[in-house]
Amino acid sequence: MSHPDLLLRRAPTALRAAQRVLGRAAVKGLALTGLLLSATAALAAEATPENDSVAVADASASNAEAVNLLAAYLDAKDNDPVLGQAVASYKATRARVPQARAGLLPAITGNASTAWNEQSFPLPPVQDTNPTSPTFGQFGRIPDLEFNERQWNVELNQPVLNMESWFTYTSSKANLTAAEWELAATEQALVLRVVEAYLNVLRIQDQLDSTVAEEAAVQRQLEQVQQRFDVGLVAITDVLESQAVFDNAVAQRIQAVGDHDIFFETLSTLTGERYAALGRLEETLPVVNPDPIDEQEWVNRALGTNFAIRSVQSQLAAARRTVRARRAAHLPTVSVGARLSHFVSGGQTVFGSGIKIDTTVYSASVNLPIFQGGAIRARAKEAVALAEQTRESLLEQQLTVERDTRNLYRTVATNVVRVGARLKAIKSAQSALEATETGYEVGTRNIVDVLQAQQRLYRSQFDYADSRYAYVNALMALKQVSGVLSEADLNELNGFVTGKDAVTRVKNASLYELPPSP
Repeated sequence: MSHPDLLLRRAPTALRAAQRVLGRAAVKGLALTGLLLSATAALAAEATPENDSVAVADASASNAEAVNLLAAYLDAKDNDPVLGQAVASYKATRARVPQARAGLLPAITGNASTAWNEQSFPLPPVQDTNPTSPTFGQFGRIPDLEFNERQWNVELNQPVLNMESWFTYTSSKANLTAAEWELAATEQALVLRVVEAYLNVLRIQDQLDSTVAEEAAVQRQLEQVQQRFDVGLVAITDVLESQAVFDNAVAQRIQAVGDHDIFFETLSTLTGERYAALGRLEETLPVVNPDPIDEQEWVNRALGTNFAIRSVQSQLAAARRTVRARRAAHLPTVSVGARLSHFVSGGQTVFGSGIKIDTTVYSASVNLPIFQGGAIRARAKEAVALAEQTRESLLEQQLTVERDTRNLYRTVATNVVRVGARLKAIKSAQSALEATETGYEVGTRNIVDVLQAQQRLYRSQFDYADSRYAYVNALMALKQVSGVLSEADLNELNGFVTGKDAVTRVKNASLYELPPSP
């Protein structure tokens, strides 16, 4: 497909993008610029019915397959490796609690054994001195013996007093609480990551629409200037200026196409799915100030409910209990136990042949570590230092959360005003372009002024769309840092995602091509 054919097919999409950016309220009562009207009309007149039908068919297919924000998030929950690591880490931490509790519970061990014995006596013949024996007084060898021995025993040991094990157990429980908060923070961060990745695709699509529309308009302007130059109405400088702006528009379009696929791949990394199309964000999305409209209240809420802070607080509690456990290592431990054993032998003993012995033993023990080479004291010092490190980490986290909350609150408030200002800038840029074109027609403005006015208009349109995405990202980040972001917020935002005019992956290789040289 040639480059002019590409622009013909992209022009209707570009026009719809411009209308969508302006919004119904903004478009109503406003006329499109003379240049954009003429360029679009010319392109539409030259477009073939075959191309139009293909474009409509592609749009219908993409709309039917468009994935919304909530569906992307659900895929990410199932496939995101970062969340998968957090879940595995939580399970590992949870398994440490019963390990620590085992030091306080009874321990029962048992063993059993069996042995076959063969005994021989390589001695000279001895006289039988048993008067009742039939061989009394005779000399003979001691016969070989073959017999089996078997035994089993069961031992029970119950710690009665072990302060080190107790504090180790309470420390493991605090670490489990910290792991729960870390997992919740990772799940919350996934919501924000999906929103950012999804909106990045929509942002680059708006930029691509803007660059394609600008390229089409500048190309038309270049053709008109070339025609005027051919009849001697303008100087060669106008042609060169138009050509330079057109080449820059081509470069921006190629860059936007490359970024388009990159951002689709970034989203695929999170979701594990390669989407063909994504739904767009509707113009009806409300852009309002944070609720409540009180910066300090947001800060207080964040310091009390931020998941990262809650996690570090639990880590600090665990570290302090570990200190007590290390210090308790020098205390005595008390335990009681019982052992039951059973022994059977078929060999000869002083008690005769074939014996059975059953034994029951009860015990109580006290263990006092007197000197362990300084290890107990050194481990206690290490635990104290680690607890201090965790305390400083908590302070850093609190300061960071307070800073981020204030900054994000102001960013959201700024973006609310910026969205309105960007919409006004579109109207102003459009009016300025119309006036500049009129001045160019009567000779009071040159082609550079017209091209710059066109660039300002397209830039204003993209900046308006970009400011809306920045508002959504900042609002979601504010809720995350405040610890209140949830799937409900994602559901609410997803209500403003529509499959109409879906964003599709760029599959046309001609978008990467340079237009033919004039």
